[in-house]
Parts: sequence; structure tokens; C-alpha cells
Amino acid sequence: MAQLADPHADVVGLAEALIACPSVTPAAGLVFDCLEGQLEPLGFRVTRFTAGEAPDGPVENLLAVREGPAGSRHFAFAGHVDVVPPGEGWASAPFAPERRGDLLYGRGAVDMKGAIAAMVAAVRGIPAGAGTISFVITGDEEGPARFGTVALIERMRQRGMAPDLCLVGEPTSVHRLGDTVKIGRRGSVNIWLEAEGREGHVAYPHLADNPITRLVALLAELKALKLDKGTKWFQPSNLEITDITVGNPATNVIPARASARLSIRFNDRHSGAGLAERVEALAVKHGVVARPVISGEAFLTRPGAFSGLVAEAIAAETGLTPELSTSGGTSDARFLKDLCPVIEFGLCNATMHKRDEAVALDDLAKLERIYRRIATAALGA
Repeated sequence: MAQLADPHADVVGLAEALIACPSVTPAAGLVFDCLEGQLEPLGFRVTRFTAGEAPDGPVENLLAVREGPAGSRHFAFAGHVDVVPPGEGWASAPFAPERRGDLLYGRGAVDMKGAIAAMVAAVRGIPAGAGTISFVITGDEEGPARFGTVALIERMRQRGMAPDLCLVGEPTSVHRLGDTVKIGRRGSVNIWLEAEGREGHVAYPHLADNPITRLVALLAELKALKLDKGTKWFQPSNLEITDITVGNPATNVIPARASARLSIRFNDRHSGAGLAERVEALAVKHGVVARPVISGEAFLTRPGAFSGLVAEAIAAETGLTPELSTSGGTSDARFLKDLCPVIEFGLCNATMHKRDEAVALDDLAKLERIYRRIATAALGA
């Protein structure tokens, strides 16, 4: 097992240790060794397991629990240690963390090894008697996400574990640490469209059936749909055409088939199944086959006690009153919301998934203190 050079490293040192473990999705092995080495000395019982089979598995996951007194509250930290591929052109090696000025550079510094380091550091200042704390960490959030947090939730249910509240460390801040908290997310459904026709010479169209014509007509009707005008907490749902493929190298041939792909991001006025059925009905009318894949439903953790204690912790350390938002893409909170109320809060997201990803050293220190305040308040300690 990989061990920290200094078991008492500060939050920056913890982040550096995690960044130094290459962990392009799906992450496995070394980065989990490192995290386990950080949690076990703090009294956590660590369970690691893999789930799923190819092509979307196997996926390594980690569940760590520090039990509090019987009947005490249970607060969960959740996140992921996998990262997107670093790409080329970095000023320094992406998995060789480097401090330059007031910033720490490395893939995962923001999304989201820095936040996980802040969670670990935060727990150091919370007495074991305050309540139960758990870490719900997957190695596959940036990928298909079929056997990551979903499998962790199933493992927790098998063990009878039900956190009272859960905080996900996604990088939600926009301009300054603490300016934005996510209390929900829109849902997502991708739909593959396949139009079959009959090939033929362009000069004899009556002897062929052009699938492009039917596919384009369907796409035009779909784009004309007005799904909704938004709600109090959500922006309007939107349907986008993300791909059209024919692959016809000839200029004088009507092709035999054409395909397209849609992505719909929807608010809580819809369900993935309902939208899929709506698209499928229009597709049938145009003689097109639709194959939907729902990757998450919209959800909202309504403003209340949980968002209030998160906002108070942020204000105490930054002086900011965070915006409660549901913007952005999907996250694993879409699964965790079935377990307990969930909120997302983390570092500034300006450099996530970019070359030379970096986090401010001061933000890591502040985030540690904010997480400690949140967990302490959530446990009622």
C-alpha cells in the first residue's frame, strides 16, 4: 500500500499525494492505496471492491466508515478519484504535482482530488464521538459510471447503512470559492436514431428510398419542440442534435442508411422515460428507429436546513452567500439522491478538464475548514 511520506501532511500534501497517482478513468490500484493510507490512521474501516464486467467494468470503489456512538447521526462525503485524460502540452507533468506561486498544478487538482484531500483533512478535526462519518469514493465518475457510485449505494444498502446527509465534492464554485452550491441537477437522456432506406442512383430517385430525407424531417420536428419554460429552480430543458452520420463517399448514390444522435438535458417537469417515449413516437411517424439511454433523472434537494448549514459554513470562512444552483452537467449526485438528501460543493471549476489544471493553495485550506464546519453541524456536534 502506498503511504504518505508524512502521515501528518497538511491538506496540500494530501492533495499532492493523490495527484501523484495516475488515475485516468476507470481508476484502480495506486490511488486507492493512497486514499486508504490516509483514512485508516484516522480510524476508518476501509472496504475496497470491484464491480461490473467489460466493456464498462470492472470498476474499483472504496467505502470507508468511522462509526460513531450508537444512535448518532451519519454524514457522508462522496466523490471520485478518477480523472479525465490529461492530454498534451502541460507546463509540468500532469501527475507530478507542482506548486508554482500560489497554485498547485496537476490533473485532478480541482476535479476532484483536491476536494477529497480537504475532506480527509477536515475529518482530522472532528472527534470520533461526534457521529458516524463515511467516504463513498468511486473510480469511475468521469466514464460510463455504471458500476461506480451505483454499486457503492447497493453495498451500503446491503450493510444497512443510511447516511442522514451527503456532500459531494464536485467543483461547483465559479469565480470564487463558495459562490455556488448545487442543490440539484437536470436529468440526461441520449437517443440514437437510425433511418434505413434503399440505396440507388441519384438520377433515379423513384427506384430508391432516401433515409436522409426522413431523418432530417424528424430532426426538424424535434428541434421545433418547446419542452418547457423552466421552473423556479431549473433552467428550460433543451434538446440538442449531437451527431449526424451517413458515411456516403459517392456523389451519385442515394445511401441505404443514415443515423443521428440527440442529447436532452431536462428539468424536474419531465422524466427520462417520458421524453424517450415522446421522441420514439415521432420517430415511428418518420420511419426511424430510436434507441434511448437514460443516464440520470432530474432531482432537487429543496432549500432548507441542509443547504442552510452549508451556506453558513461557507459564509463563516469566505464571507460569501452562495448561489443555490442546479446548472451544469450530471454528477454522481443523481444516484446518491436516492440514498439521502445530497448537496454538491467544492473548488473553483475554471480549470477542470483543462490543460494545466490548478487549485489555489489558500482555497484548499479554506475548503478543509468549510468541510469541517459542514460535517460538524450535520452531525449535530
